[in-house]
Amino acid sequence: MKKKSSKRDAFFKVRVALGIILVSVGIFLALAGFGSFSKVSAQTNGNNSAPGSPEIVRMVGPVNLDQDLRDLPYIAPKDEFEERVLTRYPHPGTGQPEGAKVACPNLTATLLKSIWQPAAMPPPILTFEGVAEPQSGCGCEPPDSDGDVGLNHYIESINSSFKIFDKSGNTLAGPTTYNSLFAPLTGTPCSGHNDGDPYTLYDPMADRWLVSDFAFPSFPGTSFYQCIAVSKTSDPVSGGWYLYAVQVDPGNPTYLGDYPKFGLWNNPQPGGAYFLTMNVFSSPTTFNGIRAYALDRGSMLTGGPANAVGFTVTPAGLGDSYSLVAATFRTGNPPPAGRDEFLLAIDSPSSGGVTLTQVKGWLFHVDFTGGGSTFGVGANHSPNALINVNGFVDAFTNTSGVTIVPQKGTTSKLDTLGDKIMTPVVYQSRSGTESLWASGTVCTDSNCAGPTGIRWYQFNVTGGTFPSTPTQQQTWTNNNDGLYRFMPSIAVDSCGDTVLGYATSSSAAFPGIHYGGRLESDPPNNLSQGEAVLFDGTAGQTSNRWGDYSMTTVDPADGATFWHVGEYYTTLTSFNWHTRIGAFKFDSCGGGGSITLQAHVREQNGNHIVGLTWSPADGGQVNIIRNGSVVRTTDDDGAIKDKLGSQTGQFTYQVCETDSGDCSNEVRVKIH
Repeated sequence: MKKKSSKRDAFFKVRVALGIILVSVGIFLALAGFGSFSKVSAQTNGNNSAPGSPEIVRMVGPVNLDQDLRDLPYIAPKDEFEERVLTRYPHPGTGQPEGAKVACPNLTATLLKSIWQPAAMPPPILTFEGVAEPQSGCGCEPPDSDGDVGLNHYIESINSSFKIFDKSGNTLAGPTTYNSLFAPLTGTPCSGHNDGDPYTLYDPMADRWLVSDFAFPSFPGTSFYQCIAVSKTSDPVSGGWYLYAVQVDPGNPTYLGDYPKFGLWNNPQPGGAYFLTMNVFSSPTTFNGIRAYALDRGSMLTGGPANAVGFTVTPAGLGDSYSLVAATFRTGNPPPAGRDEFLLAIDSPSSGGVTLTQVKGWLFHVDFTGGGSTFGVGANHSPNALINVNGFVDAFTNTSGVTIVPQKGTTSKLDTLGDKIMTPVVYQSRSGTESLWASGTVCTDSNCAGPTGIRWYQFNVTGGTFPSTPTQQQTWTNNNDGLYRFMPSIAVDSCGDTVLGYATSSSAAFPGIHYGGRLESDPPNNLSQGEAVLFDGTAGQTSNRWGDYSMTTVDPADGATFWHVGEYYTTLTSFNWHTRIGAFKFDSCGGGGSITLQAHVREQNGNHIVGLTWSPADGGQVNIIRNGSVVRTTDDDGAIKDKLGSQTGQFTYQVCETDSGDCSNEVRVKIH
């Protein structure tokens, strides 16, 4: 949860009043002209009394929002004053006096192709300014910097708004507040009470977007919802949105769903699921467990009524864990049909300085048509696996909590959030091997007196089974150079190369945004390509809430370019953060493996035919993958025709050898 600044000027109050007037008009138009609002409220099915049974929850919506985002009335974010970091066990408080606000410089897109770097890690291709606090409308910290990249857009989500860019950094729409976007969801706190913890997810299998945040009138309270928008088309600016909401826990209306995170999975087939996980609290110091939902992706993509399959895992099933993160499929082969979703977490014990040696794994089996869904093991939903890893210490202490990262120019220290697996958990299937990739922040000594490092893992989950030990693991410190590294996110390109983006700081360095990586061919257990600078700040922050998260993702246009967003400061103050977005790639990865694929479209008697040709062809068998799913297995002779009939839209193709798992580049065609 974020900390709110109390500073508000008269102009902002006028905007709030104007926003209230405009939203009344906007809601009337949304209900009368944009579409119809399903009056169903979130409710569970009638047979969920058995301990550990799944709950089938009807989502609120859909509401059709057919208005261009640039024409939405401005509705200011709600006031919020929550300053506490919600953790598995209570830790020392983190509130510090806030500093005075200063004007933000006008920073524009900057090409950095010629920047010098001391290691082999490639420099940024491009960086550009994301949303800064004065433009966000929230007057809060931290920004919760998050974003994702699609074929033609980059969407950045922050507290309490989002902004849409083209891939050169030009603004296309926004910042748009979540209160503006979700205003038509009347009857829920999504209409007027959006509160942040945002998330953006690009769905490459459908070429669609998901944008989400949570909403509630007050905490503690009795009305907590997750607000979710799914784009109707590939155009998030003017293509329209389907709006949904789901109550955090209908059986426990006092539960706040904190730190919500999403995953994308192609199962259960044919529609797949969006997975949502949240930490649930009934008060700032009362942790009640985690809530996990599978959302009916197939229905949401078509704007149909949608159910969510929900489980609550109480502390009895979690042990010392919280913040479960669901895996997301992005590059490589899709998960096999019927493969259950994977989730990971680490322990966050009540005391700091405890050496931990396990990562916990859960399986989520989803059945949208009945009661066959399962989560974990037994009525308590205990983990399916305990994976033994090298010992590590969570990045928090008994005296300071997670507020341990020093900065140049101030004695104030920053939060690490070093008590959890950070989003995303990446799923990739290449050459017959299925893997999960995960990361978090750890101490590099038993009492966290030295710089923090980035712990990252690769787990082999071939066959849908968690391993006993990792395939790879490392605590990354860049050869102990004295920088604190924290707030990581991990991504893997289509060639198997790995990158982590993260924040850096020390008593001799202002907080910055860096990234490190390795090639698939490098020796294991090391980010052998070193580290590069995405963007360095020029000042520290006089309060401690930093980031809450960052995000690294892979460009679906080539399967090779990484995009990252993080936080920085320009002037020593508080509540005056900036965000920066950048892109970079390994030259050795051209977006696919050793197979080169091309596609050509033609029309015959009103039917659309996509001709696929590839080389080399070794005479075995290949899978033809369309929009993330295998549509045919055929001879590896270098050519095939995919007959689409009268279908229109955008189609993504890839060819993968069945024996080796080697895959081609992805190609995209659009049929009107």
